[in-house]
Amino acid sequence: MRIAILDDYFDTLRSLPCFAKLAGHEVTLFNDHVQDEATLAARLAEAEVLVLIRERTKISAGLLARLPKLRLISQRSVYPHIDVPACTHQGVILSSSQHPGTPSYATAEFTWGLVLAAMRAIPQQMASLQAGNWQCGVGHTLRGKTLGIHGYGRIGREVAGYGRAFGMNVLVWAREATRERARAEGWETAESQASFYATCDVISLQMRLVDATRGVVTAADLAAMKPSALLVNTSRAPLIAPGALVAALQAGRPGMAAVDVFENEPMRDTSHPLLTMPNVVATPHLGYVTRDEYEIQFTEIFDQILAYAAGAPINVINPEVLKA
Repeated sequence: MRIAILDDYFDTLRSLPCFAKLAGHEVTLFNDHVQDEATLAARLAEAEVLVLIRERTKISAGLLARLPKLRLISQRSVYPHIDVPACTHQGVILSSSQHPGTPSYATAEFTWGLVLAAMRAIPQQMASLQAGNWQCGVGHTLRGKTLGIHGYGRIGREVAGYGRAFGMNVLVWAREATRERARAEGWETAESQASFYATCDVISLQMRLVDATRGVVTAADLAAMKPSALLVNTSRAPLIAPGALVAALQAGRPGMAAVDVFENEPMRDTSHPLLTMPNVVATPHLGYVTRDEYEIQFTEIFDQILAYAAGAPINVINPEVLKA
């Protein structure tokens, strides 16, 4: 089969052990990012299988209509960037493992790295030293403070454990069923979303982006946070109401933010407020970007391709296409 892989920025995949699974197939890797529909259509004209790295490229109905040879899209996790009804209409199978019970340890670790970086102003202190200066401010200790986990899923559970290891009080807010699970696992839960945001010293957003969670963090939530508090987002930018985070930071509540995700990615606008504000630590969506995590993810992605080649597709999101 002819397999195309998009957005492998650092030409990493061919060096992974799992890449051997594609032996015998014609594989083309693209190391740059392109969203232009005509360019993508030309690149993918001969592709029978398309491999996506998370949500780096949007797969629209218009693009799919220009790819008559495409039969399978193989990726992992959620798929808000893919027009699933258009896939079905075009006879394209979407296989996407939802990896139940398997957290991204890489993202959880990176989340904690951002917490430490922001609370101790590590990037700012580095910049000061590199500029020929010495200390540029005073940071905050974590022990004894309250860590809030908004959305207690697989990654949130790991981040909560890191908070406990650092001597923090951990508070959870999520849907009622999720709060019940958190309480059963020994965590304290908040009485309301309003009290959660007003109480916590550090809040980490740990939710998937679906219709129900889009804009779930409101301007009022952010305005209720302490001037000394930190908001961390390693999940998805649209979990926060549009424009609300920048406005809140400008108003001083919360006092700090650490973000790994943006409304539009790749983010290359150097004038974006989140890249210019001194109270923000911003990184280019690095949470899951480790060789170890890639090996886990692409083992599943390539296994989906092998299953399709064997005539028994797995993790099919649009099973109705199989009946056509």
